[in-house]
Amino acid sequence: MHKPNTPPLLQMLLQHQKNGPLAMHMPGHKRNTQFAPYLETLGAGLDITEIDGFDDLHHPEDILRQSMERAAKLWGARHSFYLVNGSTGGILAAMRAMTASGDRVLLTRGCHRSVYHGLELMDLQPVYLVPMLDETFGIMASITPFQLERAFAEHPGIKLVILTSPTYEGVVSDLTTLCQIAHRHGALVLVDEAHGAHLALSDSWPTSAVQAGADVVVQSLHKTLPSLTQTAILHLASDRVSPSTMMQQLAIFQTSSPSYLFLASMDGCVDYLEQYAPQAMEKWWKSLESFDRAIQSLSHLQVLGYGKDKLSGHPLLYQIDPSKLVISCRNCAITGPELAQLLRQDYGIQLEMACATYVLAMTGLAEPQEHLGKLAKALLDIDRKLGNAPVQTTPLPVEIPRRRCSISAALRQYAYPLVPQDAISKISAEYVWAYPPGIPLIVPGEQIDARFLVRCQEMTQSGISLRSTRGNFPHTIQCCDPPQSK
Repeated sequence: MHKPNTPPLLQMLLQHQKNGPLAMHMPGHKRNTQFAPYLETLGAGLDITEIDGFDDLHHPEDILRQSMERAAKLWGARHSFYLVNGSTGGILAAMRAMTASGDRVLLTRGCHRSVYHGLELMDLQPVYLVPMLDETFGIMASITPFQLERAFAEHPGIKLVILTSPTYEGVVSDLTTLCQIAHRHGALVLVDEAHGAHLALSDSWPTSAVQAGADVVVQSLHKTLPSLTQTAILHLASDRVSPSTMMQQLAIFQTSSPSYLFLASMDGCVDYLEQYAPQAMEKWWKSLESFDRAIQSLSHLQVLGYGKDKLSGHPLLYQIDPSKLVISCRNCAITGPELAQLLRQDYGIQLEMACATYVLAMTGLAEPQEHLGKLAKALLDIDRKLGNAPVQTTPLPVEIPRRRCSISAALRQYAYPLVPQDAISKISAEYVWAYPPGIPLIVPGEQIDARFLVRCQEMTQSGISLRSTRGNFPHTIQCCDPPQSK
């Protein structure tokens, strides 16, 4: 593969660094990389603000507009917008652009925490969809068309459907059918495709939400593509949401001083993909196929969609994104957190996440093939040393606590801490998450019950760290009384 050309925005920044005028403007480091060594290491010589010739992210007319138009063409969207504070800002802006205060919104319980913050900020009424549980791997499966049809029948007036596909573990829903159902019922569709920015760039992957008929799609470029952490993109894939409305909301949820290092990273990513996406995708795919061949002899560990799992097929018939490697240690003499620690300490491999009975390894477009080979060898070595264990308890199904009031109403109430056992039947005034991936076990406004506490205890005993808004769980949990009706 040829060495890529210097992308357009980076060319301009390099030229400005060399011959630009005296910087009597922000930022305060003045591009003086000799002032302190860390500034040079971090690339401060290219770090500028919106100055003449470099366009404005919130009113793009020149190079940034051209770059985002190239991105829209690359992903097949009507309009694309760069995001400098990750997918979170895009999701919040999209939710505000697509709803009015008090609207009823249909969402999967496995949505990212940013979606819940959107419910809170816009005072929306959530209706939750709970995916089936794949007991073999202990992960949530896809949302089915039947579930969506039933939700519309039981909850009329839904204005927006929010879907997460791929999920953190790589589960992909039938978005084409789901979008058709939602639109038939008069609802808009927002897809959190943060983990699937690569899907539209090759026919080898499952169908991207942009092509499946979603109205707005938010992707994190940094998760699987060659771009800096915190860079993301929002696509308008239909004409049901206007570009001007979306720009208005993005101005609220994004900084007015976007980092040009981030912008140059996104422009560079687009430029690279325009030139080399087919070759790079093929190389990535071949590396995954090589990994698949290498792990065929695993006896105890199991990888979702690979090895013996690939041969046995999927009982729940959902698609998966093969770039995610979900490694199950269910019924092995090791837990997920123990497997992650072993890979880190003995084999020098840092995974993305560990859950009770599985771990998650993420791959990316820039993944060297030898990395996957090293992981395969480590798994085979560990597998040879493992024995079977007594059948582990089936993971608890996701059960949504009873909703007593809205998220925003609960957060406006006076809150007080209680030890968890004393909090049963009280209303939660905070979130409790297993992070990563940031999916809440309980949401403000929901009633604390024994099932929630049992689930938390089970996760804690398996080595998973739980977090809460105030940071004191599991010692205490913030509670509130029901809001007084007016």
